[in-house]
Amino acid sequence: MKRKLLAALLALSLLIPAGCGSSGTGSDVDIDLTKLSATMVYSEVFNMLYTPEDYLGKTVNMEGTFTEYYDETLDKHYYACIIQDATACCAQGIEFVLAEPRTPEEYPEEGSFITVRGVFDVYEEDGYQFVQLVDAAMR
Repeated sequence: MKRKLLAALLALSLLIPAGCGSSGTGSDVDIDLTKLSATMVYSEVFNMLYTPEDYLGKTVNMEGTFTEYYDETLDKHYYACIIQDATACCAQGIEFVLAEPRTPEEYPEEGSFITVRGVFDVYEEDGYQFVQLVDAAMR
């Protein structure tokens, strides 16, 4: 009886889809951070920031808090989606550049909850390397 039950459970477990943020269901998203727990999202974003070459060109979907930074020296606005770890003590974020540009006034209020989808990319500015989602859409 136990063998039959074990065999049935094993067979069922093979039918259950598994994944770590990949959508594998025909979606146009390679890494869907919205489907992961807070701990896993934080870990995945950490990996994206420290091994960006593994993520280049992949479409990423994420949700978090909207933030903006204006660099007076470069006269440039930067927009990012910030995520926090499970205990909300630490935060990381990814900059995004919308496919359809908006004026600064058209962006949501600082601290608003947003969802961003874009293509992961790396760029260099002032001798430093940064990551961003390009051709992004924000909801």
